[in-house]
Amino acid sequence: MKFVSLATFLSGALAVAVLALAGTVRGGPAFVEELTASAEKARDELGGKGIDISFVLPGGSLTRHATLSGGDSLPSGVRARVAAAIAAAPGVGGVAWRSGRAGSGVQGGEGPPPNASLHCQDDVEAILRVRTIRFAEGSAYIDAASEEVLDEVASALRPCLGGIIAVNGHTDSNGDETANIALSRARADAVRWALIGRGIPADGLRAAGQGSKVPLEGLATEDPANRRIEFSVIEKAPLAPTPIDTPGPG
Repeated sequence: MKFVSLATFLSGALAVAVLALAGTVRGGPAFVEELTASAEKARDELGGKGIDISFVLPGGSLTRHATLSGGDSLPSGVRARVAAAIAAAPGVGGVAWRSGRAGSGVQGGEGPPPNASLHCQDDVEAILRVRTIRFAEGSAYIDAASEEVLDEVASALRPCLGGIIAVNGHTDSNGDETANIALSRARADAVRWALIGRGIPADGLRAAGQGSKVPLEGLATEDPANRRIEFSVIEKAPLAPTPIDTPGPG
């Protein structure tokens, strides 16, 4: 009987992982297109036309870290303001100048920007303030409409890879609390598997179910708005240069 239960559990986990992998092909390019449009708007508003912005790694992979180049005729102050504005844009993981020009603002030739992997939790919270990871009623099955949200969450978490990220499930207080804790944990597990399918390492994700014991501030415990998934970075990895953070020869 124990063998059957284990087999059933593993088959269910595999099914969730397969569904998650099926969703990875959507959302990434569109998300980077949005980042590029936002960065270009910030650049143009600050008089930085002539500065090229790329969210593509040398090998062709997409990234949330912007590489800036060009605009050498612009004043250093303009270049610095453009770089800072792009670094502060929601969803951007960091900024580097390809040339490493002195006085260019964010990121010279001394390693990654100090905020490169520090605001990913804020980015995820910003995504989830306007969009929700939805589940089928009373179950841990992730609604297909939430696949794009999970793509964005995975992209937002990548600057924190190497750290420990907690995935916490919450419910309202309606119903039996033991069942609420079990459901919130199952939903957190489902999200964890979905993120693993999107390339977030399994050993950096911790799933937990809180039931109804941590309601949103200002809400009664029975309010349905308390049903949610939250993320928190509970251990940061030391920052280290990546191909996108290290300027090329100038």
